[in-house]
Amino acid sequence: MTAKECIKGRRSIRKFTNQPIDHSLLEEIIETASYAPSWKHTQIARYIAVEGELKDRIADECTNDYPHNGTIIKRAPMLIVVTIIKARSGYERDGSFSTIRGDGWQMYDAGVASQTFCLAAYEKGIGSVIEGIFDEAKIAQMLDVPPEREVVALIPIGYPDEAPVAPRRKPVEELLTYK
Repeated sequence: MTAKECIKGRRSIRKFTNQPIDHSLLEEIIETASYAPSWKHTQIARYIAVEGELKDRIADECTNDYPHNGTIIKRAPMLIVVTIIKARSGYERDGSFSTIRGDGWQMYDAGVASQTFCLAAYEKGIGSVIEGIFDEAKIAQMLDVPPEREVVALIPIGYPDEAPVAPRRKPVEELLTYK
């Protein structure tokens, strides 16, 4: 599969089969995802794989603002909780910001890492969808996330039980400007 085929073929998957994900396969995906670029190579993304009863508790107790996310999580055999190490990306060693974006680079790096994870998963036949509406504090408490880390995204994953069609894309002329 070429990079273009991977990028154009990956879809957000919200329905999964019951087939569990082998932990060695997940470790291959994480190893590939570790090549995601990051601010000054800080590599702040960290992943927590959640299965079984704890995954279902997160779905039930941490998605009240958008219950559909909980439904998707329950359908998936595994949930990846993406966390970041705070106060590194966009910062200098003395704690000052490197740019006017302040700590905004943290979320940029989290997004790049999450998409890289999803593309690596797709290459291995694993479907995914990135979720952003959830109770961050409650998830952090349930998973005993250390205070120097922050929960930034949830990615339910599994073998796809659907094949969504690609939505229409804006034309290049609308997306690109030359000066």
